[in-house]
Amino acid sequence: MSNPRNGDTKPPCLPRNGLVKIPTQPNGLGSASITKGTPAVKNRLCQPSSVPAILSPALAHRSDLPIPSLASPLSLAALASVSSPPGASLVGLTASEGSEQPSPERLPGSPGSERQLAVDEKILNRLFWYFSACEKCVLAQVCKAWRRVLYQPKFWVGLTPVLHTKELYNVLPGGEKEFVSLQGFAVRGFDGFCLVGVSDLDICEFIDNYPLSKKGVKSMSLKRSTITDAGLEVMLEQMQGVVRLELSGCNDFTEAGLWSSLNARITALSVSDCINVADDAIAAISQLLPNLTELNLQAYHVTDTALAYFTAKQGYTTHTLRLNSCWEITNHGVVNMVHSLPNLSVLSLSGCSKVTDDGVELVAENLRKLRSLDLSWCPRITDMALEYIACDLHKLEELVLDRCVRITDTGLSYLSTMSSLRSLYLRWCCQVQDFGLKHLLGMGSLRLLSLAGCPLLTTTGLSGLVQLQELEEL
Repeated sequence: MSNPRNGDTKPPCLPRNGLVKIPTQPNGLGSASITKGTPAVKNRLCQPSSVPAILSPALAHRSDLPIPSLASPLSLAALASVSSPPGASLVGLTASEGSEQPSPERLPGSPGSERQLAVDEKILNRLFWYFSACEKCVLAQVCKAWRRVLYQPKFWVGLTPVLHTKELYNVLPGGEKEFVSLQGFAVRGFDGFCLVGVSDLDICEFIDNYPLSKKGVKSMSLKRSTITDAGLEVMLEQMQGVVRLELSGCNDFTEAGLWSSLNARITALSVSDCINVADDAIAAISQLLPNLTELNLQAYHVTDTALAYFTAKQGYTTHTLRLNSCWEITNHGVVNMVHSLPNLSVLSLSGCSKVTDDGVELVAENLRKLRSLDLSWCPRITDMALEYIACDLHKLEELVLDRCVRITDTGLSYLSTMSSLRSLYLRWCCQVQDFGLKHLLGMGSLRLLSLAGCPLLTTTGLSGLVQLQELEEL
């Protein structure tokens, strides 16, 4: 570093983007770039928390940059070549490509090499797997090369975009609204969407503007929306690829809308907090969806009669049934269910407060294939129900008993005989004590035990679980 001269108060070497430029020395060695920070900071490139260090706020909105002018190229160079042994090829390159003698302007660590590595698609294809979905959205704004790599569908598998009504339109200078472009979603190949607060018109606009809506969308979720019978019918008629449908908090469609819109291609249906759903809606579901594999239902007006509507075809195909907070269902409804759907592997009666031990006995005797059972918020369940479960459900892997306030240590002694149980939830079971935990210490298959909110447990009882875990780790 040289001192200021000729009255210039600004030093000739200014830091920029975490880099310090060292001027050319008389010995002809040229210039170099030094990254600020410790080695630990530079090695966090592949961690999700490293985005602030990679992308400066001033560049976050720039999509026209040819390459990112950031500190990351040095880390890329180190990742690709510096740590490689002599004669080894670069990451993502074939042996013939890696064995090529680099020219002076492409030597590792030189600016040209850094620029090349920063946009090398083979390296980026590996590097971007280390980032979360939110971070990928930010990184895609750095430059066109990064966006081209990140917009491959493989980086977005399993993700569902959530779009609110206000995000679907742009306001033009004249005050008119224009539907936003969804081309970016289509390029990434999204086959499922969650639309919040939309109307019939919004859904029609979405169908017209999303290139994959006709055949490519497999899953649709509508939440807190004002969709009517007509809108529901148009949506399922136009979007021929939808096989998974969710309706939550939609109070403007009726049972007649389900009769007119549901079709046989739907295999998974979730209906929750929709005020007009009652027994007749279940009749429509049972008759119009012969290939149904999963039904999630939360409805306050569904009664025992509805559970007798399922046909023999659904008894063969349906493996998941969740009846959450269906307050009117009693043990009589459980009788109808176990005879109509004998092949269930997942069952939830969470919040079905009228179901008692006799209903659980029916479940245990008739649904021997169950792997997951949720009886949370069923206040009438006692230790007797746990004895039925332990005796008959030999394939059960998950049992949820949250807020079953009548369960005691005796019930846990029954469960301790289950060799297949891997997850047990006892949250807010207010009668569980230290003695009950001792019964669970010998369960070799148990991997998850949740005891939050159990007021009678002490540190002495919990220490036994900790010691057991330490022994298993040894």
